[in-house]
Amino acid sequence: MNKLEELVSAAKLNELLHKKEEEKTKNTVLWVLAIIGAVAAVAAIAYGVYRFFTPDYLEDFEDDFDDDFDDDFFEDEDDDFAE
Repeated sequence: MNKLEELVSAAKLNELLHKKEEEKTKNTVLWVLAIIGAVAAVAAIAYGVYRFFTPDYLEDFEDDFDDDFDDDFFEDEDDDFAE
């Protein structure tokens, strides 16, 4: 009966070791995903700050472009038809 107890205790020990290996791989995957998530969050924050502080050059361009056209030539056409 002593041998039977040794076999049972060896089997239990083997199961415990196998569970720890599974937990270790799960823990490693969790850490990898956490690091990837943290890097993505920092990158998103940096991009948001960059977009907030970068001036909008297109808006300035559109303002300059609108100033080149005057509405006077439309008024001239109306005057020609009135005569």
